[in-house]
Amino acid sequence: MERQSAYNLLKDYVKSEKMIIHSLSSEAVLRAIARKTDQDEEKYGIAGLLHDIDVEITNADPKTHGIKCIDILEANGIEADIIDAIAMHNEEASGKERETEFQHALAAGETITGLIYATALIYPDKKIASVKYKSVTKRMKQKAFAASVSRENILECEKIGLSLEEFVQISVDAMREISEEIGL
Repeated sequence: MERQSAYNLLKDYVKSEKMIIHSLSSEAVLRAIARKTDQDEEKYGIAGLLHDIDVEITNADPKTHGIKCIDILEANGIEADIIDAIAMHNEEASGKERETEFQHALAAGETITGLIYATALIYPDKKIASVKYKSVTKRMKQKAFAASVSRENILECEKIGLSLEEFVQISVDAMREISEEIGL
């Protein structure tokens, strides 16, 4: 599936502007990860864009989120490995642990967007252009800051060969590239 078709599919199922922004941010980060790790940028981007396609259907219920989307994605011709990575971004619903680099990349990449977004919001201008890489890594250590963001998921960046510092830099830069589109 090409990117515009995937975006249209996302908009069919996700109405929340906040979730659209999260999906666009995740796409940008996953594309950047793919470029850095010599993976298929289109495949990674589509996974980032569509990973939360069932979030409103499931009301983000951790017992079903990521599983309900399988039928939607299959019906729309999404490749099996993309569907697998999307289903595995929520281990609780899948009942399995992530094993592949693609699964780890999606889990880490979509999760870091929340920490970066929260970090941007503490700056006076609330712009990602102001976010410093070290500020994000510092916030990683502060469990109370953006408490719902799984630090364990973010640290899965190491399972794809990226240090936390390198991963944060790649992710912040990716979100900066689409700052106008996501309102940061």
